[in-house]
Amino acid sequence: MNKIKIFLISLLLISCGGTAENLTVGDKAPDFTLQDSQGNSYTLSSYQNQSPVIVYFYPKANTPGCTTEACGIRDDYAKFEENGIKVFGISVDSKKDIQEFINDHNLNFPLLSDETKEVAKKYGVLNELGKASRVTFIVDKEGKLAHIIRDVDVTTHSDQVFELANKLP
Repeated sequence: MNKIKIFLISLLLISCGGTAENLTVGDKAPDFTLQDSQGNSYTLSSYQNQSPVIVYFYPKANTPGCTTEACGIRDDYAKFEENGIKVFGISVDSKKDIQEFINDHNLNFPLLSDETKEVAKKYGVLNELGKASRVTFIVDKEGKLAHIIRDVDVTTHSDQVFELANKLP
């Protein structure tokens, strides 16, 4: 009987992701500083009081869903810039893998490397395989989470996040 209880508790802890935070709309967005494939650093809080920021986590560079999602943002990136909306894609991939992804698909916006997985943990998106789950956070100018999209449709993602971010004050 005790073995069954221990097994069930272990299963529950694994399925819940252990220490992942459960962020909700209205929470302050966890700050981070991450680098892109060229070593340029980006700090989320540096955009506070300036512009909305889209922080989207994706599982793995150069995979079909991640490529569709990133290419959608690439194709629409001019309208994000014209409206003062920052976009950051984050994965736990290496800088080398991210650079290959950028080169392979002519991506024109910052993709950041979270190799330590600390930011994915802060945002509660690190899955049981050690990859980031596909979740998007839209951060308002005050640094608060205005929208969280956990059920991402990669084919319409760019339009959806642009519309939501562009409506923010």
